[in-house]
Amino acid sequence: MTNPSEPGHGQPDPGLSAIMSERRQLTNLAYRLLGSLADAEDVVQETYARWYTMSPRQQEAIDSPGAWLTTVASRICLDLLGSARARRERYVGEWIPEPLPDRTEWIGGRPGAGSEDPADRVTLDESVNMAFLVVLESMTPAERVAFVLHDVFRYPFAEVAEIVGRSPAACRQLASSARRRIRAARPGPVLAAPRADVVRAFKQAWEARDIDALIGLLAPDATATGDGGGLVTAALYPIEGAEQVARFFAERPAAAPGVTLEERTVNGQPGLVAQLDGVTVSVMAFDVSGGRINHIWAVLNPDKLRSWPTG
Repeated sequence: MTNPSEPGHGQPDPGLSAIMSERRQLTNLAYRLLGSLADAEDVVQETYARWYTMSPRQQEAIDSPGAWLTTVASRICLDLLGSARARRERYVGEWIPEPLPDRTEWIGGRPGAGSEDPADRVTLDESVNMAFLVVLESMTPAERVAFVLHDVFRYPFAEVAEIVGRSPAACRQLASSARRRIRAARPGPVLAAPRADVVRAFKQAWEARDIDALIGLLAPDATATGDGGGLVTAALYPIEGAEQVARFFAERPAAAPGVTLEERTVNGQPGLVAQLDGVTVSVMAFDVSGGRINHIWAVLNPDKLRSWPTG
């Protein structure tokens, strides 16, 4: 019997290698479109399954397998986004995109997730920071797909149109509308070092339960959102206002028995991770501008923390 990657005489199949080399690109695309690594992996698996259900003759007739895979994955994501709103309405509490770890921490320099983890296939850049992903969640499915494909992955509108099923002009308008949402919601660029300093100061103030220090680190209209998914306790609604957010954290000790709070990279930016007996139980992402925290996202749903290393 011949190994799937070796069609004969022990030689690797170059066609299979070319197809599998697209996996990272597909995972990157699907995660940005869906905000869920688990869903992104399902999309990639379904995409490859559709490729392998075709006959060799059908596969050979495709001029660009990579483009075919991208089109199929994007259309699957578009369908999933169309049904996501109904699923979110049944979700317990607030829904936050799944946070991603980095291979190295922004403080300790220790290795993070293993190389086999799907999270390692997602390139961490500005298009996956939590603030960006949250804005994407406010878009219509067509807006999100058109914007991500064109503005993030640089696909021409002619190709985007084939995927979305609209004219190039309509896709251009969709991307423009999405761009306006991004500009309205995102502050100007912030250097990583000052952002890390603010997150570190927040950690220290939280550990000291210093309400005044916490208030000083928060923008007046700061908000904090938790996502427990109904599986663990979390605030069901966002907490609004610097004093309310500060009191919420001050009333909850950062270092409960057995819990450690570490400075880690979350979606490519400084964040905090809480671990209990070596298991990640909470991941916190921050939106920082002007030296103050605008928003805190805390993911506690264990189903969204499977990519985070333990130990």
